[in-house]
Amino acid sequence: MKIAANDRFRAPYACHPSQSRGRQFAQPESAMRNAFQRDRDRIIHSGAFRRLKEKTQVFVAHEGDQYRTRLTHSLEVAQIARTLARALGGDEDLAETLALAHDLGHPPFGHAGERVLADKMKKFGGFDHNAQALRVVTKLEVRYPEFDGLNLTWETLEGVVKHNGPLMPAGGDGSELAWAFTDYSDWKALELHTHAGLEAQIAALSDDIAYNNHDLDDGLRSGILEIDPLLDLPLVGDIFRRVRARWPKIKRTVLIHEAVRELIGVMVSDVLVETSGLLDAARPESAAALRQLGQPVVAFSTDMLEILAALRRHLFANMYRHYKVNRMMSQGQRVMSDLFDLYLGDPGVLPPDVQRDMGEAGSAQTARAVCDYIAGMTDRFAVEEHRRLFTVQGYY
Repeated sequence: MKIAANDRFRAPYACHPSQSRGRQFAQPESAMRNAFQRDRDRIIHSGAFRRLKEKTQVFVAHEGDQYRTRLTHSLEVAQIARTLARALGGDEDLAETLALAHDLGHPPFGHAGERVLADKMKKFGGFDHNAQALRVVTKLEVRYPEFDGLNLTWETLEGVVKHNGPLMPAGGDGSELAWAFTDYSDWKALELHTHAGLEAQIAALSDDIAYNNHDLDDGLRSGILEIDPLLDLPLVGDIFRRVRARWPKIKRTVLIHEAVRELIGVMVSDVLVETSGLLDAARPESAAALRQLGQPVVAFSTDMLEILAALRRHLFANMYRHYKVNRMMSQGQRVMSDLFDLYLGDPGVLPPDVQRDMGEAGSAQTARAVCDYIAGMTDRFAVEEHRRLFTVQGYY
């Protein structure tokens, strides 16, 4: 029995699974899932997705089980993305898929870990977490007998790498790209000089909404941030005061939850209003036409951008640069730097299955294999591996 694919409303400029540009390796269609639903399921069942449960968002995973990890963050981004896609006439399944996939290329220890790999890989072609995500889903996930990678649709691959915008100018030769992009044989087909489709743009703004609000939430719950200094921030302060006035005896934890919930709602509403106006003005008649507009159509209003800038400045000054967070990130950076240098100089210490991809010590081939190996680690595994390799009693 063939089950009908998702028939919910899609605007003319939405991506449609039945009109997908297809997969790199031809496969029979599923009787029960459309192409984008199938992509989503492949991502959810991937090892890279599971490992996000112990990869840092802001707080290192082992610091406490109440804070966001890359996995819980990705799930929260997906929820916001589905809401926006439904309201804007986009494809909900593709928006969810891209939200779930957007952090697959992040290494351990958050952006601090990414900075280490970017520095170590400078002379070997660079490192970029979006490029690494492409590498994960096209090569490093080995699950199928016919091909490496997850064999995702063109629309999903495009959204994974371009959700933050074009990566090169029209006519570019790719020299400005990280090696993990150009190592993918069909990178030119992803049209890296254009903006991505509506659903990828939705996933990008959903990420902004989620991480700003949930970093605020985690910071307050950790005690690193306090509520009173937030009262001077535009919108954020108004919402906290309004919640306090409505429930004067509210518990601090509930106050935080309610205020953050309202803040997310206001930001989602702002994106819907601003984006609807941009779509009405542009009137793209197809997903391809939307990509050729030369500018994104999913956006915050100017007022909201100023509000977000103020919030980010506060988070940067009072949370991301707090000494406790700095200590965690400094430790993580040392762990990754030590591991990279040891593996690159002495690949013989690596497990046999990893050694198969290595070349000579210090070579570009070895550096890239080491980069893949470290980028795929969880925070916990990296710490344990460092202990085993740099502590005499590591194996005793």
